[in-house]
Formats: sequence, structure tokens, C-alpha cells
Amino acid sequence: MKTPAALPRLLLVLPLACLTVAAHAQWQWIDGTGRKVFSDTAPPPGTPEKNILSRPAATRAAPPAAPVAAQPAAAVPGSAPVSGVQGGAPKEAVDPKLEARKREAEAAEAAKKKAEEERMARQRAENCERARSAKATLDSGVRIATTSPSGERSIMDDAARATEQRRVADAIRTECGPAPRPAQ
Repeated sequence: MKTPAALPRLLLVLPLACLTVAAHAQWQWIDGTGRKVFSDTAPPPGTPEKNILSRPAATRAAPPAAPVAAQPAAAVPGSAPVSGVQGGAPKEAVDPKLEARKREAEAAEAAKKKAEEERMARQRAENCERARSAKATLDSGVRIATTSPSGERSIMDDAARATEQRRVADAIRTECGPAPRPAQ
């Protein structure tokens, strides 16, 4: 049985032991600018082996991994692939929560896109109706008064009416789409 005097010592030693384990799980390398980098992740690809100063103990024993393309698919022709590896690529674990969040995000994005398309369709329909109304007014031959930026009213002459008719026809073409063909 432990004595009461040993308990404070144990409480002091335990956190220090945890710190040393965490310190050994660190990578240490010299980056391209010559600075020493400490991290819990591996250095970026392309870091020369001579610049890696220390690595976690678990990775020291493992030989450097060869690229997947360089590994043979199977040692003997016709044999089954290595367990956990199918077609030369490791099988990834699927997180159901992550997949559910991904599906929800995709559904939300699709709903947002559909709502935007519906809004644009309503806007085009309104613009089409306005353009057709303006065309009917221009084609009717009634005199149309316009107001200048200075506030003066003037009656639209034939040249201005023709220009406005072309502009309205272009708006109808772009906003209303192709005209329906008569039934045969």
C-alpha cells in the first residue's frame, strides 16, 4: 500500500511523464529557409532526409514507404491482393457521421441552387411580361412622352420609337426565350 507521502510525488511525476511521451511524438526538421520546425505532423514532401532531425519513435522502425504505383499489385500472378489493399490503394474507413454531414451539405447546396434557379425564372418571366407590354404600347401607335434627366417632357419621335422597338425586341428574345411554334 502506498504511503500518503508518496502521493504528492506521484502527482508531480505523472504529468512530467506525459510531457516526455508527447515530446517524443514530435517531428523536427529544418525547412527551406533554414529554420528549425517542430510539429506533430510529418514534414512536407520534398524535404531532404538530411534535414529531418528527429521523428516519432513509431516511424523510425518503418522503412520509407514506396509510392503506390511502384508496388506490385500481387507477388504471384492470379493471387489475391494484400489484405486491406485493393487495387494498390488502401481501403479508407468511412465515418457515418461525416458522410451524413456531407449528404446534408450537398442537399442544402442543391436546395439553394434550385431556389436561385426558381428566383431567376420568376425574374425572367416578369421581365418578359414588361417587355411584351412595352412592345404592345409601342406597336399601338399612341404618342409616348418621355422625361429627360433635366425633367423636361418630350414626345417620342419616329427614330426614337424605332430604336425603342429594337431594344424591346432584343429584351423579348433574351428574357422570353424562343417563340412557341404554331401547331401543325
